[in-house]
Amino acid sequence: MPATETHAPAAARSSAGERSPAPARAFASRRVLTRGELIAAPVHWPRPSRLDAPLELKSARALNGLHTLGVHTLGELLAHLPSASRQTRTVAGLRAGEQATVAVAVAKIAMRAVRRRGMRPLVEATVLDATGSMRATFFNQPWLVTRYPPGARLLLHGKADAKGGFRVSHHAPDSDGAAAASISGGDAGGAAPEQAGAVAHYPAAEGISSTQILTLVQGLRGGLRDVAETLPATMRVAEELPDRASALAAMHFPHEQTDSETGRSRLAFEELLLTQLVFLRRRAARRARAGAPALTAPPSLSARWLQRGLPFALTGDQRRAIEVIGEDLSQTRAMQRLLMGEVGSGKTVVALYAMLRAVEHGRQAALMAPTETLAEQHFATLQRLIGPEPVTLALLTGSTPAARREDTLAKLLSGELSLIVGTHALIEPDVRFDSLAVAVVDEQHRFGVRQRAALAQQKPAHPPHMLHMTATPIPRTLALAGYGDLDASALRELPSGRQPIDTRLVAGHGGRERAYQKLREQLEQGRQAYVVCPLVEEPSGGEADAAGQAPGAGGGAQGAQRAATDELERLRGGELEGYQLVLLHGGMRPREKQQAMSAFASGKADVLVATTVVEVGIDVPNATVMMVENAERFGISQLHQLRGRVGRGEHRASCFLLSGAAAADSPKLRALVEHDDGFRLAEIDLGLRKEGELVGTRQSGLNQFDVASLPEDARLLERARAQAEAIVAADPDLEEPEHALLGDELGRRFGAEALAPIPA
Repeated sequence: MPATETHAPAAARSSAGERSPAPARAFASRRVLTRGELIAAPVHWPRPSRLDAPLELKSARALNGLHTLGVHTLGELLAHLPSASRQTRTVAGLRAGEQATVAVAVAKIAMRAVRRRGMRPLVEATVLDATGSMRATFFNQPWLVTRYPPGARLLLHGKADAKGGFRVSHHAPDSDGAAAASISGGDAGGAAPEQAGAVAHYPAAEGISSTQILTLVQGLRGGLRDVAETLPATMRVAEELPDRASALAAMHFPHEQTDSETGRSRLAFEELLLTQLVFLRRRAARRARAGAPALTAPPSLSARWLQRGLPFALTGDQRRAIEVIGEDLSQTRAMQRLLMGEVGSGKTVVALYAMLRAVEHGRQAALMAPTETLAEQHFATLQRLIGPEPVTLALLTGSTPAARREDTLAKLLSGELSLIVGTHALIEPDVRFDSLAVAVVDEQHRFGVRQRAALAQQKPAHPPHMLHMTATPIPRTLALAGYGDLDASALRELPSGRQPIDTRLVAGHGGRERAYQKLREQLEQGRQAYVVCPLVEEPSGGEADAAGQAPGAGGGAQGAQRAATDELERLRGGELEGYQLVLLHGGMRPREKQQAMSAFASGKADVLVATTVVEVGIDVPNATVMMVENAERFGISQLHQLRGRVGRGEHRASCFLLSGAAAADSPKLRALVEHDDGFRLAEIDLGLRKEGELVGTRQSGLNQFDVASLPEDARLLERARAQAEAIVAADPDLEEPEHALLGDELGRRFGAEALAPIPA
């Protein structure tokens, strides 16, 4: 290293420990530091590339275990965070038969011969802490006599016996000093004798234990110096956050329980900030791209339809949504709005207004639904709502006959067809629009990210306005975390005349009998009902389930899943004998599904036995009873939407949630009984299920974050959102020096596309 010319710092101390007499003199003095002085300097520059080195272990089994956990490099080992900070116990506080971790020091250690042939000698050690001593036994590890000499400080995990012994299952050197505190009593501090300190507890895998991972991490502690700081210093000061290396150290090597949470909060903030940067940069890029058709002409067809075509008055929420969507459609930047609607709140009316705005400008509109049943229902609903207005409308699904499909595609391309409803068939390569201006995606969470985007890329030079709809109310926390790149509108009000639904949790045979008696009473009064089952049919062979019962047997006990096909036959000869029943499930042929729906909608069928294919889109005002078998098998949002299929007419409706006795106290089922507000239920659901993956392209799985947890970290999310908004407003491409490492981390986590320049 060559000699380097530098200025001595103004506040540098002299060899006697005194400050330089005057800053001016310090800056005036110039000298060249020698190589030795530079090496001895306390300054350390992180070298993150060192953390990319692959892990090398003598044990192939342990290495494979780490690979199973996704840990291949030194950096990934540091990023493999403990799932909890586990309290260590004191020697005096151990109870016979208890599994525990203790922080101790070795007083003496020796090998003891074992008479059994083929068994290695035992190693016995006398270990102690501030509360007492005990005998620790290690099996099949004679080399530990030299590895752990007297004075060594250890973390031992194992089981205490009734004779003052401790059978060690996992062990690690205590290089963090927890044993020292335990021995001196410093951490105990007169506290309860059962507790001594805190030890990180890691997610483990076959071949490697939490204690072994702790040993590896302790050996890598010096590597924390090579951890690069991603957050700007001004942000860390404003948010009162430690640096990244300190946060990792606090989680891996906690002295107290609060240390882990301090480190976790810092890392969670960074994780949430990066997610919000992805969303906000995506939104900024979209807004910078002009070219969407500006629908600015005064309303004509849409205004006439609102005034004459609706059989009911709009709610306040509907009017506000229509107003803001009208403003969005008048812009040259493509609308990207999420319309969240309570069950039965009238999202379709709002969506149709947006589509009619396109039609009255001589352009086209499309509505894409995730299933054929829902697409068919939307098609019928739009036909009814449009009434006599001169709008050409067609349906396109995978089951559309070839001749009709060819005719529909030709009319789409020529512009003769103004409005189309369909499924994934709308994004097939051969589907081309003449001038698509508005695209509506219903139940958008059921489509993949790329599927939703495909509808907007029919003509990349002229992107359509996009309206995403969901009948699953989304609380603000989840909306911010999952849809932060979309503008949002919510329909909370229900149309006038909608009555609350009497929801009851039914458990046991007697409860089932009473519920079906109520159902029969409604049928006798000319009403209709749904019976929803979790399965289409029993698994082949009728295998018993986890409860040991055949899936269709029993009285609705938890674990005995009912199948729609078998339930139909059972009810015909049982509780609903003499009534007209029809079957509906997703595996039926389109013609069969249409016949079943027509029979039920016309009143020819009294009861529709179905799967969750009726969850959305089915509108039969005369249906007053929803019976859900094995309700514990469904999610809160599913149950709430199923319940929303009844009570859509003038008569009071009931929803019976049938479950086994074991599910009688289920929090989610109790929530359905106690709450009818979909947004409140969504908050409860979020707390029970966690948030799911929201930024990437996968739509299933839970807990997208490695560190952050929603809704618990809702306040952290709000702070991260505010910081991300400030960054994108001032430096959208993260070009400033203080944002360079933040940009690197963004690219590392979300790929190069997350760093694509935002058009000027």
